[in-house]
Amino acid sequence: MPVPARVTRVFPAGPPAAITLYTVAPDLLIGWPRANRADEREFLDEKIGARPEIGRITGRGNTANLEVVLALKPDMILDIGIVNHTYISLADRVQQQTGIPYALLDGRFDGIPDTYRTVGALTDRREAGEAAALYADETVKTITSRLPPVDKRPRVYYARGPRGLETGLGGSINVETIELLARNVAGGTRGGLATVSIEDVLVWNPEVIVTIDKDFADNVQTMPVWRPVAAVRAKRVHLSPKLPFGWVDFPPSVNRLIGLWWLAKILYPELFPEDLRTLTREFYQRFYHVPLDDLQIDRVLAGRD
Repeated sequence: MPVPARVTRVFPAGPPAAITLYTVAPDLLIGWPRANRADEREFLDEKIGARPEIGRITGRGNTANLEVVLALKPDMILDIGIVNHTYISLADRVQQQTGIPYALLDGRFDGIPDTYRTVGALTDRREAGEAAALYADETVKTITSRLPPVDKRPRVYYARGPRGLETGLGGSINVETIELLARNVAGGTRGGLATVSIEDVLVWNPEVIVTIDKDFADNVQTMPVWRPVAAVRAKRVHLSPKLPFGWVDFPPSVNRLIGLWWLAKILYPELFPEDLRTLTREFYQRFYHVPLDDLQIDRVLAGRD
């Protein structure tokens, strides 16, 4: 089904679509899959960040029924994520039942430049889409050009949840940036998110732990079962920033571009002398449409609520 020549209202099927659209065409975003909290809205355009919760069509906790979608009268539904038979079938079904064009685009990290160009074309924001695509291209090229050989890269464990025992297996969309820069200790098995045991982690014995869970980051040093892990002994447990969106994951969208710089600097500080505060200020102005003061940058980089 063709997308209208003039698109003024877009329904995002899930968080990755909402974030990507917000960065290049914020005025077209009808609402958010989940209403942004006050601490998140501080780092978004005041009016757009406060737009209502409309639920989601895809992913965990899909909450938007098609009556809600129809009532909002979007010109297009935008979905960015894994492109496989399941999601293609869902897109076809929703499009047939609603009569609303449904665009399903690749959400993989290495697909960000092409996705930006496509979103720019679909929304008649080609210049903004191309600028974002070039930023993504240059960011990845600049960072990857400095990396040591794969066998010299640190072994990293990605910890989710308060116990730190949910992680991303090899090829998971949730650990793409980690796998681009380092060796994922859970990467020997291909898959998505998985729950592992502390025995698994002890065998892997990662040199670095990256987590998105503040409770785990705060408590891991006092958890007896984690004490033998090399990363814990070396105090190399790093809490990812997450305002307004996670820098490594949660959701896995274009917010990971600034997270790639953060990861590069914690993994290879001697190879990346760039000032993270300057990079953060520039990224938030360009993609989130907000100027940050020094105190706001402090809060973002602390990775705390």
